[in-house]
Order: sequence, then structure tokens, then C-alpha cells
Amino acid sequence: MFVRIVKMHFEEDKIEDFLSHFHKNKQYIRNFNGCRFLELYQDKNQPNIFFTYSYWEHEDDLEKYRHSELFKKVWKTTKEWFNAKPEAWSVHKVVSLP
Repeated sequence: MFVRIVKMHFEEDKIEDFLSHFHKNKQYIRNFNGCRFLELYQDKNQPNIFFTYSYWEHEDDLEKYRHSELFKKVWKTTKEWFNAKPEAWSVHKVVSLP
């Protein structure tokens, strides 16, 4: 399993649009084959910056999602509201303390 982190910067006046769009699609993303966990974070000091954290069973599960109609639909709308290029990382969890 690995973690996918995506950092997104939005136009200030598009934050509510993004949140609404995310909430409409979050269960579909979370229930996509191979996705085991999904969270959305908002920066405390720069409210137009958001991060998604998703846990994936295998890299090809993420790749199947990234080539799916669901991703194309969600991303097409989301990227219209960016004010900077998104950044993404795929990482392995080394330590987790509950």
C-alpha cells in the first residue's frame, strides 16, 4: 500500500465551488477499486491551498483511477479553478502512531 498526496492551489473565489465538487464525488473516489482511504485537508494560513491524501493498494490501482472516466470528469472541472500548478507525490508510509 502507498499514499498519494496532491497539493492544489485554488482561486479564492472558487474555494466553495471546489468543496462542493469534492463532496459530490468523494464517495465515488473513495470506493474506486484499490482506494482504501481518502482525506481532504485545508491549509490553516492559506485557505486556498488544499491537500488530498489517498491510500492505494497497488500502483496500477491508482493508474486505473487516473485513466478512468471518473477521474477525467472530476479533474476536468477541478483544474479550471487552479491558480498554480498542482503537485503530487506517491510515498510509502514509514511510521504511523495511532
